[in-house]
Amino acid sequence: MNRRIFMQNLAIWPLLLALPIIAKEAMAAAIKPLLKSKEAWRALLPADRYAVLFEDATEPSRSSPLDREKRAGTFICAACFLPLFSSKQKYDSGTGWPSFWQPLPDAVATRKDFKLIWPRTEYHCVRCGGHQGHVFDDGPSPTGLRYCNNGLALQFVPEGETLPELRT
Repeated sequence: MNRRIFMQNLAIWPLLLALPIIAKEAMAAAIKPLLKSKEAWRALLPADRYAVLFEDATEPSRSSPLDREKRAGTFICAACFLPLFSSKQKYDSGTGWPSFWQPLPDAVATRKDFKLIWPRTEYHCVRCGGHQGHVFDDGPSPTGLRYCNNGLALQFVPEGETLPELRT
């Protein structure tokens, strides 16, 4: 191999290795975390919403009117108002909870949940950390995923209405 080409290729490797780090930092910078104490959230939210969002409670199946919501619009986090799902991503899973096959880009983060005997994947709002629900691999095409959401963790904004400003 030509020495000049070798040296040029060698110079590119540090940049290629740094790309995943740069991309991750750029994504994190896109949505800034909202840090509030549990006491601050408790003062802002009704008790049932607080329990679901910040104490990992689950509402009873079929109790949320959002499970039956069919209008076009956006589902936002009930705590910080970050848009999480489009109505175009919603489907009737038959579980009794609002279900979606995909969140909006960079809207949720996941972590393993071992509260039951088998591990599950919990997802939460990337901005405030509010617990939304669990994601399962039994959903429809195109993703095959089911984001099973607590209705109390969401608010619905019909298409044509203005989204609320993000809570500060």
